[in-house]
Amino acid sequence: MSKPKNRLTFSMFITLCSVIALIFGQTASAQDKLVIISPHWEGIETEFDTAFKAWYAKETGHQVTVDWLDQGGSSSDFRFIESEFKRLPEGIGIDLFFGGGTDNYLKLADKGLLAPYKLSETQLARIPKEIFGIPVYDPEYRWYGAALSTFGIMYNEELRALFSLPEIQRWNDLTNPKLINRVGAADPRESGSAHMMYELILQGYGWEKGFELITQLGANVRGFSAGSNAIPRDVVAGQVLYGMAIDFYAYGQIAVIGADKIKYVVPPDAAVVSPDSIAILKGAPNMAVAQKFLDFVLSDEAQKLWVLRDSDPEGPKWKGGLNRSSVIPSLYDELGDRCVASNPFKMNLTPIDYDAEKGGKRWDIVGDLIGALVIEPHKDLVNTWKAINKSGDPEKRAAAIQILGQVPITEAEAMRLSQPPDVSPTPIDSNIPITGMAATQTLKMEFPKSDWEKPDFRNQKLKEWRAFAKEKFKKAKKIVK
Repeated sequence: MSKPKNRLTFSMFITLCSVIALIFGQTASAQDKLVIISPHWEGIETEFDTAFKAWYAKETGHQVTVDWLDQGGSSSDFRFIESEFKRLPEGIGIDLFFGGGTDNYLKLADKGLLAPYKLSETQLARIPKEIFGIPVYDPEYRWYGAALSTFGIMYNEELRALFSLPEIQRWNDLTNPKLINRVGAADPRESGSAHMMYELILQGYGWEKGFELITQLGANVRGFSAGSNAIPRDVVAGQVLYGMAIDFYAYGQIAVIGADKIKYVVPPDAAVVSPDSIAILKGAPNMAVAQKFLDFVLSDEAQKLWVLRDSDPEGPKWKGGLNRSSVIPSLYDELGDRCVASNPFKMNLTPIDYDAEKGGKRWDIVGDLIGALVIEPHKDLVNTWKAINKSGDPEKRAAAIQILGQVPITEAEAMRLSQPPDVSPTPIDSNIPITGMAATQTLKMEFPKSDWEKPDFRNQKLKEWRAFAKEKFKKAKKIVK
């Protein structure tokens, strides 16, 4: 009798272990998860991570873990997303893209790589469709502005006055030769906010005049950083006196150092208020949680994190605050003086008629042009600029400046090279027929490439442009000799 009893006890033990394992397994899996790729700095990630976890637990009764990824900036994050979808067209294991201007989101939407999600009618009613003609969210609900940004110039007023250097109001003021080695800027191939500032100049001034300005401005730059976040620190430290900056980086330093020492201006010659966006990626593995995160980011509770001071009970805990602008206009009326910055919807500025679709389509080629003509040959550019400004002959100087600002392609050519041919995508496996397929069958498609997406073509053009830059510097120097 004892043996059957022992066998029964052993069986019961095994069953009990299995039940315990199952229970613990279910408990572990009940911990919801979210994966976000974001160029946002540490303060934003920390605040939104902490606040979302508390909000999510209150809303669902579940805990959630959030994994934050970054490839080094919004441009790098976009390229990573794009390349991963080429490898894994149904989903890349990432739920959300959070941060960066609308241009990259427009491109992802055009490629069908964003998952539409419509907010509740209550939330949508509090968010305007546009600000100064710029969409705040996609009419098909594929992306939303999570915050608003302006782009401008910050400068160290204390050192500017000490060295009797000019006050700055416009982008064109940064071309003054007195500012050689005193301007901070970032590489548009690495930094999305830097790219936006160059694109603003191109759209505000026009293609040819815009590149003339960017070239002269670039000749005054001390060095091009990979990210825009380094520039405000350099301005405060006096490494440079002027810096191209997105507003919240400047406001963050002003909050610490003081508005009497650090100044920030939005240049009226090429101004815009732009959404800093968020979107759910196609094939998001944690779709329901991703939708909850989007609900949270556009809620009053989360929007207050952008605009309130770190000393406010409803504000961020991060020292110095986040210093962003909300996409909900009524919050400014409700919060009043508690807000760090003024209401962007009531700013006294006349923005340019910014074309986000154009900026998105030519994003890569504009960055590569600035890289080949300004950043890579920077030492030669600066030497040429110095030689031009040493000339005592105004006519020769003007002729040399005209050559210095030349660009090797027209705007129309840049747009043509950036756009794929207007043909339908084709199956990667040509043996699989498109028609008559089962509705559940997944067919991998190959989308037509623009000329600029073809490595051999792009590399050849970059080689030509580098040679073009070298030759024009030589010609400009020769004129003023």
